[in-house]
Amino acid sequence: MKTILFAAMLGAGLLAAGCVNTVNDRSTAGMPFTKDRVEGRYPRTVDQVFQAAKDVVKKNGVLVNESILYGQTNTVKTIEAKVNQRSVYIRVEPVDPKITSIIVQARTSGGGSDIDTAHELEKQVALQLK
Repeated sequence: MKTILFAAMLGAGLLAAGCVNTVNDRSTAGMPFTKDRVEGRYPRTVDQVFQAAKDVVKKNGVLVNESILYGQTNTVKTIEAKVNQRSVYIRVEPVDPKITSIIVQARTSGGGSDIDTAHELEKQVALQLK
């Protein structure tokens, strides 16, 4: 009986853990099906929003990587960072010629989501753009 119970708990644990897609088109270990990202849209250029995001990350933590993803229709800029021992992923892309979208995603070291950190960083970017 104990063996069956242990096997059932182990199976449930394996179903809960998995891989999570990040906003920079990669994947990381984590708990899926939880909200871990926040989006903001601003009437600024991609370069202005990207620079504001880099400044905010440098004030709050360490910039790990920045990259440019070239697509057929637009160019997407991404940032990877560590803020308060959280993995932070930021994606900046144009919505149209006048509006730019920024998506901030934050994950804990254990793979859980940290929506509060993502929201705080996104709002700091908004304040940086004012």
